Amino acid sequence: MVENMEQFGKLEAFFGAKKGNEVDDMPVNKTNKTLGDIPFSVLDLSPIIAGGNPSESFRNTLELAQLAEKWGYNRYWLAEHHNMPFIASSATSVVIGHVAAGTSTIRVGSGGIMLPNHSPLVIAEQFGTLESLFPGRIDLGLGRAPGTDQRTARALRRDTRNDGQDFPLQLDELRAYFDPSLASHTMPVKAIPGDGLNLPIWLLGSSGFSAQLAGQLGLPFAYASHFSPANTVPALEVYRRSFKPSKVLDKPYAIVGVNVIAAETDEEANLLGTTLQQQFLNLIRGKEMQLQPPVGSMDNLWSEYEKQAVEQQLGSSIFGSPSTVKDKLQTFLDNTQADEIMVNTQVFDHKARLRSYEIVADIIKHVTYEQFF
Repeated sequence: MVENMEQFGKLEAFFGAKKGNEVDDMPVNKTNKTLGDIPFSVLDLSPIIAGGNPSESFRNTLELAQLAEKWGYNRYWLAEHHNMPFIASSATSVVIGHVAAGTSTIRVGSGGIMLPNHSPLVIAEQFGTLESLFPGRIDLGLGRAPGTDQRTARALRRDTRNDGQDFPLQLDELRAYFDPSLASHTMPVKAIPGDGLNLPIWLLGSSGFSAQLAGQLGLPFAYASHFSPANTVPALEVYRRSFKPSKVLDKPYAIVGVNVIAAETDEEANLLGTTLQQQFLNLIRGKEMQLQPPVGSMDNLWSEYEKQAVEQQLGSSIFGSPSTVKDKLQTFLDNTQADEIMVNTQVFDHKARLRSYEIVADIIKHVTYEQFF
């Protein structure tokens, strides 16, 4: 049970506020789009496991990024969260530089930077620097949640009275640092590096707010179905309905994040998945701990109420063997009509985590091969 508002802030950062039917309960939208038609990407929180440390997490992150590039993943995003013992990617732009320096072709970016925690100028300079170092490979994904609790937000020197409603103004300012023609007045301050750079900006969200804003501005949108599945399809519909062509995009483009744990058998995948279930159970309870090893059964760990709460938040998650994951990913694509799927895999054992991403890559390759031969 959440005991105070500090923990509630962390729950909001992960879970969102909407309730409703899960993605799998939505009517399937029959199309000819298959898994081989869209790119797949990686979301990484640089997880810190029990008994581990951030240095180990960053080494694992780089190894995963290098293999993801080899396996054909399109982009590799890292997320900003603070004061969470199981996440090492709090200094997100620094970790992005680490990953980009250790790879050569895969796009690297933020999924995302929580803009209300920062000055838009600082983010423009940081990502202007990254784009200058690694031209044509950097993405700037932006969210409007704090990514933490209120106490930590105060430690970040953030106005805690700000509930994110001024996010559109912050976004306007940030975009104008890269493209001064977007400003309503002459910019007296320039972002150097940053000024004049063509850096892709994405809006991230788990509700309709950022979906509608992304659509109105003609920007690409990424939805966090991996922790807020209930509102996935409605938010995507809002984005597509409100979309206005821009010099960035002539039609909507949506990434949808999803938890995937793939293994050789359904049983092994479900066992590995208990680590993710424990992570969400601990968040619900307000317990602070690193990523826990898998357990044979969750029955002795959670109450029936807690089980339902965790399963609701993980409603779109996909655990299984290669054939199970293939079928469930296709259903997920049918329901969301995603233009790109971003896979998040929170697994205790690093080798099992790598193997899960490799299995997903193999699935995509086999589907693509079957389409052409």
